[in-house]
Amino acid sequence: MKRPIFFVVLIFLLLVAQGAFYIVEEGEQALLTQFGKPIGGAKQPGLHFKIPLIQEVYRFQSRILKWDGDPNQIPTKDKRYIFLDTTARWRISDPLLFFKTVATETGALSRLGDILDSVVRDAVSGHLLVELVRGKDYQPPEGGSEIVEVIEIEGVPVDASSLVGREEIIAGILARARESTPEYGIELIDIQIKRINYVEQVRKRVYERMISERKKVAAQFRSEGEGEKADILGQMDKDLKKIQSEAYRQSVTIRGVADAQAAAVYADAFGRDAEFYSFTRTLEAYHKAVQENGRLVLSTDSEFYRYLKEIK
Repeated sequence: MKRPIFFVVLIFLLLVAQGAFYIVEEGEQALLTQFGKPIGGAKQPGLHFKIPLIQEVYRFQSRILKWDGDPNQIPTKDKRYIFLDTTARWRISDPLLFFKTVATETGALSRLGDILDSVVRDAVSGHLLVELVRGKDYQPPEGGSEIVEVIEIEGVPVDASSLVGREEIIAGILARARESTPEYGIELIDIQIKRINYVEQVRKRVYERMISERKKVAAQFRSEGEGEKADILGQMDKDLKKIQSEAYRQSVTIRGVADAQAAAVYADAFGRDAEFYSFTRTLEAYHKAVQENGRLVLSTDSEFYRYLKEIK
């Protein structure tokens, strides 16, 4: 009878000894409670001791966790409705406080959703749509003149140079949300806007505005192109006239020199034998006067016919 009791006691002691130790994995942190009341914990991975049956271990993640919000329809300051989708990164900074306030990661996500949705809604409704969709360092396209954008808010024009960028808005959202998360043992690391979808009416207006801006830039390019074209054509006409004038001057000069040389040759020939010169010139005149399929009618008394008459 003693042997079975011994084995029962041994098994009980083994179970108790097994329950006296717990392991904290890498990326985890543990909270130790005694009769439901937190008494401590462990943030370092490894083997740790606890009192069996009296103390209980709750494990939480120590790595960075993700929160994804549901897309919400929010009006901007200029009364344009958009669907905004946000995401955030957070971690459990104080396991004891975390356990007391939200208890679980599901509870933490729900509380974060309440905080971030409220802060994001306030930030979006306090800024213009154009501030949410572009950075503060936005510059107009190269090649065009700077586009001065004027937006009206309840009839009052607002200059684009006074607007903030999306980065500033996100920084403000993060700063405001961080004010509320430490009381839950949560450290909010970052928040970002994943996507902005416009409602149909706003989408049409945005497309129209984009088309209008592109048309302005295209018109500016065309205007500058026409100006360049006019300059090029004007310079081309100027160069062409200069080339033609120079060519004409050279041709006249060459022709004058050639005529002078020909006249000198003719004069020299005439001075040597006037009759021979007259004869050759008359033959040239005959050749030029009588064309193909033509007839030349001369009187026998004509001086032009003299050499033909003397041929025997």
